[in-house]
Amino acid sequence: SQPPHLAIGSDHQLMPVLGFGTAALHRRNRCCSNRRSWMPLDSVSDGESLGEALAEAVSLGLVGSRSELFITSKLWCTDAHGGLVVPAIQRSLKKLKLDYLDLYLIHWPVSSKPGKYKFPIEEDDFLPMDYTAVWSELEECKRLGLAKCIGVSNFSCKKLQHILSIATIPPSVNQVKPTCSLLNIHHSKGIALIAYSVLGSRVAFWGSHKIMESNILKEIAEAKGKTVAQVSMRWAYEGGEETHRISAEIPQCRTVGGEVYISEKGPIKSLDEMWDGEI
Repeated sequence: SQPPHLAIGSDHQLMPVLGFGTAALHRRNRCCSNRRSWMPLDSVSDGESLGEALAEAVSLGLVGSRSELFITSKLWCTDAHGGLVVPAIQRSLKKLKLDYLDLYLIHWPVSSKPGKYKFPIEEDDFLPMDYTAVWSELEECKRLGLAKCIGVSNFSCKKLQHILSIATIPPSVNQVKPTCSLLNIHHSKGIALIAYSVLGSRVAFWGSHKIMESNILKEIAEAKGKTVAQVSMRWAYEGGEETHRISAEIPQCRTVGGEVYISEKGPIKSLDEMWDGEI
Protein backbone atom coordinates (compact mmCIF):
# COMPACT_ATOMS: atom_id res chain seq x y z
CA SER A 1 0.00 0.00 0.00
CA GLN A 2 1.08 3.57 -0.56
CA PRO A 3 2.37 5.64 2.38
CA PRO A 4 0.58 8.83 3.43
CA HIS A 5 1.54 12.15 1.90
CA LEU A 6 2.45 15.45 3.50
CA ALA A 7 1.46 18.81 2.01
CA ILE A 8 4.54 21.06 1.89
CA GLY A 9 5.08 24.68 0.92
CA SER A 10 2.59 27.49 0.42
CA ASP A 11 1.12 25.72 -2.61
CA HIS A 12 0.72 22.44 -0.69
CA GLN A 13 2.68 20.09 -2.94
CA LEU A 14 2.15 16.49 -1.88
CA MET A 15 5.28 14.67 -0.70
CA PRO A 16 5.25 11.00 0.36
CA VAL A 17 6.41 10.63 3.97
CA LEU A 18 8.72 7.74 3.04
CA GLY A 19 11.76 8.49 0.87
CA PHE A 20 14.55 6.52 -0.76
CA GLY A 21 18.08 7.94 -0.71
CA THR A 22 20.42 7.13 -3.59
CA ALA A 23 23.74 8.61 -2.45
CA ALA A 24 25.46 5.29 -1.78
CA LEU A 25 23.67 2.97 -4.20
CA HIS A 26 24.81 1.47 -7.47
CA ARG A 27 22.93 1.98 -10.70
CA ARG A 28 21.41 -1.54 -10.71
CA ASN A 29 19.78 -0.91 -7.33
CA ARG A 30 18.51 2.48 -8.41
CA CYS A 31 16.45 1.00 -11.21
CA CYS A 32 14.88 -1.44 -8.75
CA SER A 33 13.83 1.48 -6.52
CA ASN A 34 11.45 2.66 -9.21
CA ARG A 35 9.31 -0.47 -8.87
CA ARG A 36 7.62 1.45 -6.06
CA SER A 37 6.82 4.58 -8.04
CA TRP A 38 5.26 6.35 -5.09
CA MET A 39 8.62 6.59 -3.36
CA PRO A 40 10.40 9.95 -3.53
CA LEU A 41 14.02 9.64 -4.65
CA ASP A 42 16.78 11.76 -3.14
CA SER A 43 19.40 12.14 -5.88
CA VAL A 44 22.19 13.69 -3.85
CA SER A 45 24.91 12.36 -6.17
CA ASP A 46 25.58 10.70 -9.54
CA GLY A 47 22.46 12.08 -11.19
CA GLU A 48 23.38 10.52 -14.54
CA SER A 49 22.96 6.96 -13.23
CA LEU A 50 19.67 7.83 -11.58
CA GLY A 51 18.50 9.58 -14.75
CA GLU A 52 19.24 6.43 -16.75
CA ALA A 53 17.37 4.33 -14.20
CA LEU A 54 14.35 6.64 -14.28
CA ALA A 55 14.25 6.56 -18.08
CA GLU A 56 14.52 2.77 -18.01
CA ALA A 57 11.72 2.51 -15.46
CA VAL A 58 9.42 4.59 -17.66
CA SER A 59 10.30 2.58 -20.78
CA LEU A 60 9.58 -0.68 -18.95
CA GLY A 61 6.24 0.60 -17.70
CA LEU A 62 7.31 0.50 -14.05
CA VAL A 63 6.39 4.19 -13.80
CA GLY A 64 3.36 5.49 -15.63
CA SER A 65 4.21 9.18 -15.60
CA ARG A 66 6.55 11.75 -14.06
CA SER A 67 3.81 12.76 -11.60
CA GLU A 68 4.14 9.39 -9.87
CA LEU A 69 7.64 10.30 -8.70
CA PHE A 70 8.85 12.84 -6.16
CA ILE A 71 12.47 13.73 -6.96
CA THR A 72 14.72 15.70 -4.61
CA SER A 73 18.20 17.01 -5.36
CA LYS A 74 20.58 19.34 -3.56
CA LEU A 75 22.70 22.39 -4.29
CA TRP A 76 26.33 21.49 -3.66
CA CYS A 77 28.67 23.83 -1.75
CA THR A 78 30.68 24.63 -4.89
CA ASP A 79 27.60 26.10 -6.56
CA ALA A 80 26.21 27.86 -3.47
CA HIS A 81 27.04 31.33 -4.81
CA GLY A 82 25.17 34.15 -6.48
CA GLY A 83 24.95 33.51 -10.21
CA LEU A 84 25.61 29.77 -9.96
CA VAL A 85 22.41 28.32 -8.50
CA VAL A 86 20.20 28.33 -11.60
CA PRO A 87 22.96 26.85 -13.81
CA ALA A 88 23.53 24.18 -11.13
CA ILE A 89 19.91 23.01 -11.08
CA GLN A 90 19.83 23.05 -14.87
CA ARG A 91 22.85 20.72 -14.95
CA SER A 92 21.17 18.42 -12.42
CA LEU A 93 18.00 18.30 -14.49
CA LYS A 94 19.99 17.47 -17.62
CA LYS A 95 21.72 14.57 -15.84
CA LEU A 96 18.43 13.31 -14.44
CA LYS A 97 16.69 13.73 -17.83
CA LEU A 98 13.93 15.73 -16.13
CA ASP A 99 12.16 19.04 -16.74
CA TYR A 100 11.76 19.89 -13.05
CA LEU A 101 12.55 18.75 -9.52
CA ASP A 102 9.89 18.32 -6.90
CA LEU A 103 12.25 19.59 -4.20
CA TYR A 104 15.60 21.41 -4.34
CA LEU A 105 17.63 21.89 -1.16
CA ILE A 106 20.74 23.77 -0.04
CA HIS A 107 22.88 20.80 0.99
CA TRP A 108 24.92 22.39 3.83
CA PRO A 109 25.07 25.95 5.22
CA VAL A 110 28.55 26.58 3.81
CA SER A 111 29.99 27.39 0.39
CA SER A 112 33.24 26.39 -1.26
CA LYS A 113 35.38 27.71 -4.09
CA PRO A 114 33.46 27.71 -7.38
CA GLY A 115 34.49 25.19 -9.99
CA LYS A 116 36.12 22.73 -7.60
CA TYR A 117 33.98 19.62 -7.18
CA LYS A 118 36.43 17.54 -5.20
CA PHE A 119 35.13 15.73 -2.09
CA PRO A 120 36.09 15.97 0.69
CA ILE A 121 36.39 19.71 0.21
CA GLU A 122 39.92 20.94 0.86
CA GLU A 123 40.37 22.99 4.04
CA ASP A 124 41.44 26.10 2.12
CA ASP A 125 38.38 26.01 -0.14
CA PHE A 126 35.58 26.66 2.37
CA LEU A 127 33.85 30.05 2.10
CA PRO A 128 31.05 31.77 4.03
CA MET A 129 27.69 31.44 2.33
CA ASP A 130 25.93 34.56 1.08
CA TYR A 131 22.53 33.38 2.29
CA THR A 132 20.65 36.29 0.71
CA ALA A 133 22.11 35.71 -2.76
CA VAL A 134 21.82 31.92 -2.63
CA TRP A 135 18.29 31.81 -1.26
CA SER A 136 17.02 34.44 -3.72
CA GLU A 137 18.30 32.24 -6.55
CA LEU A 138 16.57 29.18 -5.11
CA GLU A 139 13.40 31.27 -5.17
CA GLU A 140 14.15 32.00 -8.83
CA CYS A 141 14.42 28.25 -9.48
CA LYS A 142 10.87 27.90 -8.19
CA ARG A 143 9.61 30.89 -10.19
CA LEU A 144 11.14 29.44 -13.36
CA GLY A 145 9.42 26.10 -12.75
CA LEU A 146 12.72 24.26 -12.31
CA ALA A 147 11.73 23.21 -8.77
CA LYS A 148 8.23 22.89 -7.36
CA CYS A 149 9.48 23.31 -3.78
CA ILE A 150 12.67 24.65 -2.25
CA GLY A 151 14.26 24.15 1.15
CA VAL A 152 17.40 23.57 3.16
CA SER A 153 19.32 20.65 4.63
CA ASN A 154 21.40 20.45 7.82
CA PHE A 155 20.38 23.92 9.03
CA SER A 156 20.23 24.77 12.74
CA CYS A 157 17.36 26.80 14.20
CA LYS A 158 19.48 29.96 14.09
CA LYS A 159 20.47 29.48 10.45
CA LEU A 160 16.90 28.57 9.51
CA GLN A 161 15.62 31.72 11.24
CA HIS A 162 18.07 33.76 9.16
CA ILE A 163 16.72 32.25 5.93
CA LEU A 164 13.18 33.04 7.08
CA SER A 165 14.17 36.65 7.78
CA ILE A 166 15.34 37.20 4.18
CA ALA A 167 12.98 34.91 2.27
CA THR A 168 10.18 35.98 -0.02
CA ILE A 169 9.34 32.31 -0.47
CA PRO A 170 10.02 30.47 2.82
CA PRO A 171 11.66 27.05 2.78
CA SER A 172 9.23 24.16 2.50
CA VAL A 173 11.44 21.71 4.39
CA ASN A 174 14.61 21.25 6.43
CA GLN A 175 16.21 17.83 5.98
CA VAL A 176 18.11 17.26 9.20
CA LYS A 177 18.47 15.14 12.33
CA PRO A 178 15.53 16.37 14.48
CA THR A 179 16.01 18.03 17.88
CA CYS A 180 13.39 19.44 20.26
CA SER A 181 14.23 23.02 19.32
CA LEU A 182 14.02 22.21 15.61
CA LEU A 183 10.67 20.49 16.10
CA ASN A 184 9.32 23.61 17.80
CA ILE A 185 10.39 26.07 15.12
CA HIS A 186 9.26 23.84 12.29
CA HIS A 187 5.82 23.39 13.80
CA SER A 188 5.44 27.13 14.43
CA LYS A 189 6.60 28.15 10.93
CA GLY A 190 4.88 25.40 8.96
CA ILE A 191 8.16 23.93 7.67
CA ALA A 192 8.30 20.18 7.17
CA LEU A 193 11.07 18.43 9.08
CA ILE A 194 12.59 15.56 7.09
CA ALA A 195 14.78 13.01 8.83
CA TYR A 196 17.39 11.10 6.87
CA SER A 197 19.46 7.96 7.42
CA VAL A 198 16.76 6.61 9.74
CA LEU A 199 18.12 3.08 9.20
CA GLY A 200 21.72 4.13 9.75
CA SER A 201 22.89 4.31 6.10
CA ARG A 202 25.21 1.39 6.70
CA VAL A 203 26.65 1.40 3.16
CA ALA A 204 27.52 5.12 3.21
CA PHE A 205 30.79 6.53 4.54
CA TRP A 206 28.89 8.27 7.35
CA GLY A 207 26.82 5.19 8.14
CA SER A 208 26.41 3.16 11.31
CA HIS A 209 25.22 -0.33 12.29
CA LYS A 210 23.85 0.92 15.62
CA ILE A 211 20.23 1.16 14.52
CA MET A 212 19.77 -2.12 12.71
CA GLU A 213 21.76 -4.01 15.36
CA SER A 214 20.12 -2.35 18.39
CA ASN A 215 18.92 -4.95 20.90
CA ILE A 216 16.25 -2.56 22.17
CA LEU A 217 14.83 -2.07 18.69
CA LYS A 218 14.94 -5.81 18.12
CA GLU A 219 12.95 -6.38 21.34
CA ILE A 220 10.34 -3.78 20.37
CA ALA A 221 10.09 -5.17 16.84
CA GLU A 222 9.62 -8.74 18.05
CA ALA A 223 6.97 -7.69 20.54
CA LYS A 224 4.99 -5.86 17.87
CA GLY A 225 5.53 -8.38 15.09
CA LYS A 226 7.46 -5.91 12.98
CA THR A 227 11.00 -5.54 11.64
CA VAL A 228 13.64 -3.25 13.14
CA ALA A 229 13.44 -1.12 10.00
CA GLN A 230 9.67 -0.71 10.39
CA VAL A 231 10.00 0.32 14.03
CA SER A 232 12.74 2.85 13.27
CA MET A 233 10.89 4.41 10.36
CA ARG A 234 7.62 4.56 12.30
CA TRP A 235 9.37 6.27 15.21
CA ALA A 236 10.85 8.87 12.85
CA TYR A 237 7.49 9.36 11.13
CA GLU A 238 5.74 9.98 14.45
CA GLY A 239 8.36 12.50 15.53
CA GLY A 240 9.91 10.34 18.21
CA GLU A 241 6.91 10.77 20.48
CA GLU A 242 5.27 7.37 20.81
CA THR A 243 7.92 4.83 21.81
CA HIS A 244 9.54 6.14 25.00
CA ARG A 245 12.14 3.36 25.21
CA ILE A 246 13.74 4.48 21.94
CA SER A 247 14.29 8.02 23.22
CA ALA A 248 15.18 7.03 26.78
CA GLU A 249 17.35 3.93 26.34
CA ILE A 250 19.07 4.45 22.98
CA PRO A 251 21.68 7.24 22.96
CA GLN A 252 20.50 9.93 20.57
CA CYS A 253 23.11 11.48 18.27
CA ARG A 254 23.46 12.98 14.81
CA THR A 255 24.35 10.35 12.25
CA VAL A 256 25.94 13.14 10.21
CA GLY A 257 27.44 15.92 12.31
CA GLY A 258 29.04 17.73 9.40
CA GLU A 259 32.63 17.24 10.49
CA VAL A 260 33.84 17.17 6.88
CA TYR A 261 32.48 20.70 6.38
CA ILE A 262 34.36 22.14 9.35
CA SER A 263 37.76 23.77 8.91
CA GLU A 264 39.97 26.05 10.97
CA LYS A 265 40.52 27.96 7.74
CA GLY A 266 36.82 28.19 6.89
CA PRO A 267 33.76 30.05 8.19
CA ILE A 268 32.61 27.12 10.38
CA LYS A 269 35.37 25.98 12.72
CA SER A 270 33.59 23.61 15.10
CA LEU A 271 30.49 21.44 15.52
CA ASP A 272 29.17 24.03 17.94
CA GLU A 273 29.35 26.67 15.19
CA MET A 274 27.78 24.31 12.67
CA TRP A 275 24.77 23.60 14.89
CA ASP A 276 24.81 26.83 16.95
CA GLY A 277 24.90 24.90 20.22
CA GLU A 278 21.96 22.65 19.30
CA ILE A 279 23.92 19.39 18.86
